[in-house]
Amino acid sequence: MKTLIFIETILLLVMTSCGSDNASTDGFITVDVTKSNYSPKKELVLQDFMDVEYIPMETNDEFVNQGYVNAIGEKYIIVTNYREDGDIFVYNRKGKAIRKINRKGQGGEEYIYCGGVTLDEENEELFINDSYAKKIKVYDLEGNFKRALIQKSVNNSFYVDIFDYDKENLICYDKFNFEIPFLLVSKQDGSITKEIKVPFKEKKLFFIVIRKPDGVVTASAGPGPYCSIFPLGKNWLLFEASSDTIYTLMPDLSLHPFIVRTPPIHTMDPEIYPVLRMVSDRYYFMESVKNVYDFRKDEGFPRTYFVYDTQEKDFFSYIIYNGDYSYKKELYMVMFAPINAKGELCATIDAFDLGKDYKEGKLKGKLKDIAAKLGEDDNRVIMLVKPKK
Repeated sequence: MKTLIFIETILLLVMTSCGSDNASTDGFITVDVTKSNYSPKKELVLQDFMDVEYIPMETNDEFVNQGYVNAIGEKYIIVTNYREDGDIFVYNRKGKAIRKINRKGQGGEEYIYCGGVTLDEENEELFINDSYAKKIKVYDLEGNFKRALIQKSVNNSFYVDIFDYDKENLICYDKFNFEIPFLLVSKQDGSITKEIKVPFKEKKLFFIVIRKPDGVVTASAGPGPYCSIFPLGKNWLLFEASSDTIYTLMPDLSLHPFIVRTPPIHTMDPEIYPVLRMVSDRYYFMESVKNVYDFRKDEGFPRTYFVYDTQEKDFFSYIIYNGDYSYKKELYMVMFAPINAKGELCATIDAFDLGKDYKEGKLKGKLKDIAAKLGEDDNRVIMLVKPKK
């Protein structure tokens, strides 16, 4: 039986303290998304507050890929290409090539499109988001078909974000569900086991569409990749563009406010959305993105970057560097994406660029040692980060 989890909105109480960016005594922070600049600027080194690990992915005749990392577990790494060729590369946790799987096709045990791979390491299963077919195809790590799950998405859509939630369920985000977009979905049959209701006044979509009078879409544009489901330790952060609050989903499935935006989203035209990029014990890296796009100039979605410091309880602009370079090598938060339920984030670095920096003496530490062994045509190197304990 479906369980409906509903939290009564507390935003009327929250907004009384939302005249400016500030910390709340109730454990959440408020963000004025209209603010366009922050000062002073903090200069930060990633390694000061995040643990950083580098994993070179083995390259051989069968294992040449574009380095789109889908999942990293305790034992396995799952990689695909950005082009849709159906190849799925299975590595061990140290980057040693194990096997390549490709079950792309039109058959019942094949996937039409690999829109992403979710790893269930405990059961040694791969969940392929076959979004064209509105199904999730399940395989073992040898590539053998096990079952197909029907996606219970609405409005002829598909799940945008899918993470391994627990032994029995996936946690999914159905972007075009105008009522309850966050769902726990059975790994066995695709049925919805829990509905997680995030309160909002009216549905908002974080992209721009141009339609003809008859409703046919002629052009569309989006702000680039971002996550609506953000793993954080044993909890999950849930971002629904229509809501004034980013919520923490607790282990007991209760919802607690994490970040509250002001002004309310339904009062804005065009809308401005807060997007989370990285969360550590001390820093919350965010950006506010304006939902506008000029199709003639092919540009839009202007954004303001900022960080919240939980110790100083204030917001700042920032610049962040990779401490494994001998010069001030700047990092951009858009590089990183959540990669597993533990809250680790992942980026990749091009082998050619690493080789060039190595020859010029710009690397140090473990990154220097890895670059010394790379060829310029080798696969990309994974950069895995997680909050320091």
